[in-house]
Amino acid sequence: MDSPSNATKPCGFLLQGFSEFPYLRPALFPLLLAVHLATLSGNLLILLAVASLPRRPPMLLFLGQLSSIELCYTLVVVPRSLADLASPGLRLGSPISFLGCAVQMQMFVALGGAECFLLAAMAYDRYVAICHPLRYAAVVTPGLCARLALLCCLGGLMVSVGLTGAVFHLPFCGSRVLVHFFCDIPALLHLACTRGYADELPLLGSCVLLLLLPLLLILASYGAIAAALRRLRSPEGRRKAASTCASHLTVTFLHYGCATFMYVRPKASYSPRRDRTLALVYTNVTPLLYPLIYSLRNREIAAALRRVRGRWCPGARQGRCV
Repeated sequence: MDSPSNATKPCGFLLQGFSEFPYLRPALFPLLLAVHLATLSGNLLILLAVASLPRRPPMLLFLGQLSSIELCYTLVVVPRSLADLASPGLRLGSPISFLGCAVQMQMFVALGGAECFLLAAMAYDRYVAICHPLRYAAVVTPGLCARLALLCCLGGLMVSVGLTGAVFHLPFCGSRVLVHFFCDIPALLHLACTRGYADELPLLGSCVLLLLLPLLLILASYGAIAAALRRLRSPEGRRKAASTCASHLTVTFLHYGCATFMYVRPKASYSPRRDRTLALVYTNVTPLLYPLIYSLRNREIAAALRRVRGRWCPGARQGRCV
């Protein structure tokens, strides 16, 4: 790799995507398109279900925001990837401007960060509901939910702007080809001619703010919940209370598992092709799983979805809907 003194600011990058596998692209395009449409449909149905409820509990308000984030999250990455796969002329990759790459990365980090903070807010909601049920309605008010939702978005936005500025101020040397299908942080750091860990400190600081801090809040909430469940004498009550946390715990595990593996590690451990494959999973498959998890585990969402389906198809109860 060239030395930092020979580095220049590139006018743009080349997203390699899956151009090195021309025989795979015809099969990959319809598969990703089907997953993308299913993800959009699932999250839109969750939003419609939440909007159709006359009274919306705080957890469902948070769930509606989570679906909104997932919609935007996939729209930032997937449509461009599909367009690149559908363009047979892009044999070497798809060009993207320096500014376009920065905007895509900033939006991706902002949405991912907002989701981290939102999962912490949802854990707090479960903590109050289980540990202080008599005070729940007075503590977790619609006004508090709105303020927490706004803080989640602002927190993700502020960290993403700082991280994007730090990454794109690094000198880039050598190849401008990103072995990726979008402008992801590890792929950009791989092209940057950095010599030590000092240049990776902005990423480490962002990981602390976006991953470690919300995770500590989540662990604290569930630690208190576990202690409260242990004090319950009724096995049925304990099981019912624990079931209300199952969906959130599953989504939290998926989100933090992928994010921790991808971003909490040194630059030396980066493997372009392996990470590209993993990114294909967490930008396409996990957003598809979230609506399935919540629609299967949350009774209110399942009932609201049946109500929405009944409005669209009056014959749903008699099994005449396709």
